[in-house]
Parts: sequence; structure tokens; C-alpha cells
Amino acid sequence: MLFPKKVKHRKWQVGRKNPAKLLSPDTRGVTVAFGAYGLKATSQSRVESKQIEAARRVISRTLGKTGKIWIRIFPDKPVTKKPAEVGMGKGKGDPSHFIFEVFPGRVLFEVDGVPEELAREAFRKATAKLPVKAKFVTREETRA
Repeated sequence: MLFPKKVKHRKWQVGRKNPAKLLSPDTRGVTVAFGAYGLKATSQSRVESKQIEAARRVISRTLGKTGKIWIRIFPDKPVTKKPAEVGMGKGKGDPSHFIFEVFPGRVLFEVDGVPEELAREAFRKATAKLPVKAKFVTREETRA
């Protein structure tokens, strides 16, 4: 699973819940930069490191030994959780897992060196493992 080796701050503050920001598309990481085909998010969600790993596994299993995979997102935001049946107060909980906040337009995965039909099938299976809606894009679509 993906998680940072070292973090400056163990616990982050939650942040604002601005509904206008949730609908605004991402501006960075929106083009297919490394491979020929990509999986682009069309909705907003928090993706956990376990979900990224599950999607990566299903993509690599579908592609076989051919092709190369790029993971374009990295979960570096810690999420805290208090243990079960613990009362309110007494401070913030311990970090439980890491997430990546995905906004619409972000390219999540890229593949190269495989036929388009195989890449489509791999991304279709990977989308089922992720909490975001996503679509299949090619390098030419994102450049234009």
C-alpha cells in the first residue's frame, strides 16, 4: 500500500467544506503525460491507499506481463479515527489511513504498450474498485 515514508505533521486539520470547490475541476494532472491511455476522474471523492492498491492490482493482472502502469496519485493526507466505543472529547484520534482528495479531471492511472481494448477492460475493472466515477481517455483526447 502507498503511504509517505515521513510526514512533517502527523495529523492534519479537516479543512473547509465549500460546495463550489467540490464542483470545480482539477487544474493539475489533467492530461495523459506518460502512457497512451488514461483513467480520468469525472467526480469528486477521497481515495484511500487500499483502494489505489486494489485498482493497481486488477490493472496489472488484466494487462499481464505486457505494458507499463503509472499511478498518477499518491495518498499523503492522513485521516484520524478514534477507537470504537470511546466517548467524545479527550483529543483527536490517532492516524488510521492515508487518502488522496480527487477532483474531476484528474488522471488517476495511465498505461502504455497494450492494445486499446485491453486497456479499456483493465480500466473498467479498476473503476469498480474506486469510489470515483471515471472515464477512459487517450493521449490525443487530453492534448486537444
